[in-house]
Amino acid sequence: MNLETLRQYCLRKDHTTEDLPFDEETLVFRVWGKIFVLTAMNDRPLTVNLKCDPELAIELRERHEEVRPGWHMNKKHWNTVTLDGNLTSKEIFSMVDHSYDLVKKGVRSPRRKNHARKR
Repeated sequence: MNLETLRQYCLRKDHTTEDLPFDEETLVFRVWGKIFVLTAMNDRPLTVNLKCDPELAIELRERHEEVRPGWHMNKKHWNTVTLDGNLTSKEIFSMVDHSYDLVKKGVRSPRRKNHARKR
């Protein structure tokens, strides 16, 4: 998988934005302002950091050598995944979806915050 395919997939998700908050190489995708994907755009092969349920993170690391504890992240909750062609697009998209869902579930949307204040 290449960067543009990953980028287009992430940006199709509701309330997703992208930015370069750390440097000109680290691209970040956020849902409601919270990070769910980080990638070093110039790495070859491409790698991505994805949030993951701790039990699933261990399972994925044991099953795939391309999945390691998150580089520069909380290793309990983040995986670094190497996109070198050994994982299928379906597997990668599933990990991205899981990361997005975990982060989105943990964030109160601006709309929900405003609704809660009105009560």
